[in-house]
Amino acid sequence: MLCSIYKSLKKDNTYLYINKKDDFADVPAELMTTFGKPQFVMVIKLEGRTLALADVEKVKHALATVGFYLQVPPPVTNLLDQYKADKATK
Repeated sequence: MLCSIYKSLKKDNTYLYINKKDDFADVPAELMTTFGKPQFVMVIKLEGRTLALADVEKVKHALATVGFYLQVPPPVTNLLDQYKADKATK
């Protein structure tokens, strides 16, 4: 399975995977508005591959069922809260 990957110019570390290059027909208009103008990154083959921040099986399932997959960055760790929790356990 091939897919095209685009990055958001409005949202850091946010990527949109679609089945066919430049075919955003399956992506809701509201998502495209939030995502902004997509910047093409690459076309990849998903079989036999691992992805850095996404589960390849979830990506393939989403592409097959809804026609797109949105990869958002992991939540930012609040270092102050983490420090306080570590200090409280000591």
